[in-house]
Amino acid sequence: MQPIIGIVADDLTGGMETAAMLVALGVDCGFVTRPALVRHFANAPAVVVAQKTRVVPAAEAVRKSEDAAQRLLDIGVRRLFFKYCATFDSTDDGNIGPVADRLLALTRASQTGFCPSSGDLSRSVFQGHLFVGAQLVSESPKRFDPLTPMTDPNLIRVLQRQSKLAVGLLPHNVVRAEPSTRQAFVDQLVAQGIRHVIMDAIYAEDLAAVAALTVDWPLMTGNAPVIRHYPALWRKRGWLDDAPPKRPLPAVESPGVVLAGSCAERTLEQLAAFEQARPVHRIDIASAGSVDAAVETALAWAGIHLEGGPIAIATSAGPEQVGTAQARHGREGAASCAEAILGRLSVELRKRGVRRFLVAGGETSGTVVEQLGIDRLRIGAYQGPGIARATTEDGEIVALSLKSGKLGPVDMFLPTLESMRHPEP
Repeated sequence: MQPIIGIVADDLTGGMETAAMLVALGVDCGFVTRPALVRHFANAPAVVVAQKTRVVPAAEAVRKSEDAAQRLLDIGVRRLFFKYCATFDSTDDGNIGPVADRLLALTRASQTGFCPSSGDLSRSVFQGHLFVGAQLVSESPKRFDPLTPMTDPNLIRVLQRQSKLAVGLLPHNVVRAEPSTRQAFVDQLVAQGIRHVIMDAIYAEDLAAVAALTVDWPLMTGNAPVIRHYPALWRKRGWLDDAPPKRPLPAVESPGVVLAGSCAERTLEQLAAFEQARPVHRIDIASAGSVDAAVETALAWAGIHLEGGPIAIATSAGPEQVGTAQARHGREGAASCAEAILGRLSVELRKRGVRRFLVAGGETSGTVVEQLGIDRLRIGAYQGPGIARATTEDGEIVALSLKSGKLGPVDMFLPTLESMRHPEP
């Protein structure tokens, strides 16, 4: 079977969510963090390469994303998809624009689309403006993001500041028009020199229309929900088996730990809910001292509490604490310190027998997986925004749930860790 789609994800939480959506729709999907490993999935219909490229320097993001894309093309994927967050997480330097520019050149496509919308999360685009629920993204808590604050809701302007290519809009009335009208509108944009097309989308029907328009494009970009509309189109073409191979997740029995690095409002709510039942150790980056000291203190605390059930260790904090930490360490320094602490803790806890981890935050997830030496995962079926499970493929099995900081039910931490103790059929 020729691989249908190769997905280049700019963080591990989004990559896991995308793979889990495909698995839930009966699509066998490989998941790797090292591009060279895609060769193991040359016969799978879908392969995700997830790397930490969202907030690294733009040149590094382009290099790593291009490597992933080229490896996917080398195994024969029909199409590429560049996956990023529903809130278009980036800065004026990138990395969405520079990566999209390079992948467009790599695929020699005449245009690509940008569709971050997600009905599940109430993230929508109308007249090129990004909304979080009823709020413009610039009026939502996303404006306080410590790494990628969104203060401009106009995605055409946002992307144009990042890209060397012209940016245009596929407006909502055209998205909802007949297929021939949508295609003619895109053709007209391309004739005008537009290479990047922001796509309005509010409802599931809009995402289905976008999928139908772009199913044959060499490159598409966006958030995971538009991808869930592709498998039905692939099946109509006979590209997918009706009975894909099943790769169930095994049960993992061990202590369970939440490692939270995200400072998103939802993660703070989830930690508060978890703390009503189980203990949480909070690390204040502004006053933590050295990484070694913070790790040693956290491990001593964990040693006292682990036998009683799941625990959480968090560097997550509200805007005021984040501001204090950034004033002391700098924006990147504060983030690096938090990642270093949680990454080291994952390794030390693993040595102490922990094999069930729920990790909150995209950057934190990337660091933890890297520090644990994990480069391939078996992904379980999507259970809803922020809820997916995975296990390692080889050796002593480790169970993971990598959760975007902004996603998931408030009370998800304990049930997700508990689910890892049982096999997923």
